[in-house]
Amino acid sequence: MPLKPVGLWELVAYFLRLGAFGFGGPIALAGYMQRDLVSRGWITEGEYLEGLAFSQMMPGPLAAQLAMWIGFIRHGLPGASLVGIVFILPAFLIVLAISALYVAYHGLSLVQALFYGIGPAVIAIVAHSAARLARVTVGTEKRMWLIFGTVALITVVARAEIALLFVIAGLVGVFLYSPPRTWKTSTGGLPALIHLPPLSGATVTVPLFLGLGAFFVKAGAFTFGSGLAIVPFLHQGVVLQHHWLNERQFLDAVAVGIITPGPVVITAAFVGYLVAGFWGSLISAAGVFFPVYFFVLFVGRYIIRYREHPALKGFVKGATAAASGAIAGASIILAQGSIIDVPTAVIGLASLLILWRCKIPEPLLIATAAVAGLVLYHG
Repeated sequence: MPLKPVGLWELVAYFLRLGAFGFGGPIALAGYMQRDLVSRGWITEGEYLEGLAFSQMMPGPLAAQLAMWIGFIRHGLPGASLVGIVFILPAFLIVLAISALYVAYHGLSLVQALFYGIGPAVIAIVAHSAARLARVTVGTEKRMWLIFGTVALITVVARAEIALLFVIAGLVGVFLYSPPRTWKTSTGGLPALIHLPPLSGATVTVPLFLGLGAFFVKAGAFTFGSGLAIVPFLHQGVVLQHHWLNERQFLDAVAVGIITPGPVVITAAFVGYLVAGFWGSLISAAGVFFPVYFFVLFVGRYIIRYREHPALKGFVKGATAAASGAIAGASIILAQGSIIDVPTAVIGLASLLILWRCKIPEPLLIATAAVAGLVLYHG
């Protein structure tokens, strides 16, 4: 289909609707963009595939990255900025409302019963996401499975996600798929494209808002794989390092990110609200999406140019294998705080079986688990 001009506000209106009603996770959202935008002639199939390749290679939520990329190639900086804002805005507002209700009524037995059922279902979704991501990205490569297993084991033993392992796994991937002896003969060369942020957390002397912002910027920069790849990173920082939330609150935050439309990493807004109210929510959401915006504006064109380079592909392979391993390890850690008796074990196992055998929307599964929690809760 020939390319048709699309106005900035027309594109913005489309992504506002997608952000408000786009359930199904990052792959589904990316599929909606291909179905709608290519068929309308607003982008070509080649532009879509380039944007998808870029989004899969870079850290950060895939759907938000792809949306901003499309806005950027059509309308530059204003397009990327406005598309990014309206795509995230509906989910942010929904999470803000849920956060306020959660804080106000969390003491009610009704709310506790709902999340009694939701918790095990979230564990099943996280575990299923790890398996699905591993099947897609690791496949039959034994060396990548070794990375997956090693990171999963370390995560469980340390009871924490260690961001440095992503970098190490990525470098292992570089040496496996592009050993140093080939660097001089590789065509095109590979400039220093990946500038990683410092791995140390915010110091205890910085203000709380600055600490929240710094933490979530780093979280967004290390979210390789699916949206749920952010879960182990958040658990390490939010629960274990900063003690902003307890285990129960953290699991509820993940559930809120799953049941709302748009990117799963909107979980950051819920966490921020529980820590520091509205401004904490706004700063956390802005922080987790800032790396995405930065990569689209300043890194995307180079990633597209060098996306076939073995070193870059190797780094992405290794880092993604590590991310899926960290998700698997995190699901085990989180299960210890959520599956506490026979009813929650039954809900968790049933949810996992349903996900494995059926293509049920995740928000529907969580809603069903919430009803089960109301029936079975005896707190």
